[in-house]
Amino acid sequence: MESKLELQWLEWAKQIQAIAQTGLTYTKDVYDQERYEQLRQLSVDILANYSNVGKEKIVLAFAGDTGYATPKVDIRGVVFRDGKILMVREKIDGGWSLPGGWADIGLSPFEIAVKETKEEAGFEVRPIRLLAVLDKNVHNHPPDPYHIYKMFIACEIVGGEAAGGVETSDVGFFEENDLPPLSVGRNTEAQIRLMFEYLRDPQKSVICD
Repeated sequence: MESKLELQWLEWAKQIQAIAQTGLTYTKDVYDQERYEQLRQLSVDILANYSNVGKEKIVLAFAGDTGYATPKVDIRGVVFRDGKILMVREKIDGGWSLPGGWADIGLSPFEIAVKETKEEAGFEVRPIRLLAVLDKNVHNHPPDPYHIYKMFIACEIVGGEAAGGVETSDVGFFEENDLPPLSVGRNTEAQIRLMFEYLRDPQKSVICD
């Protein structure tokens, strides 16, 4: 994995994009609008130059947002059974992760955890409490064009049965010392082990970066 110094270009591109997006939201001056558009194009050029992703896809996925620039929110359901943690195999990379995904407009974080666990793992769950809010930038994830906050929500099974979904191919429960190959873009080994700390100590305080 590249070092933070080697990935400084990505942080610059993200910051330039955020400045441009926010500026375009509030500016009333046509000349300022042109300058912010130039900044946004510069962020696209940086990503296209240092990655293998085409400019059109970057514009759609990275530089297509409007409004004040804010981090994206990723929500993960944390479910234990018999001392083992629930995980799903991601079709996109074959790695395993806690069930979850992007927060949806109109649903609360707890509702997202319930929805994603049902869709990806087949289980109906009841949300219990928030365990952690982690900034993806300060954990050992692969580089990402977005600034992402990750929310981990403890849930308990109340129904359903193990079943993969549209984005997942398998479902399993794993012990802390026998974890499968992880989808590290979604969760790291350190984060999974942190969840086991909450299993051992239900009174452990919420962690927030």
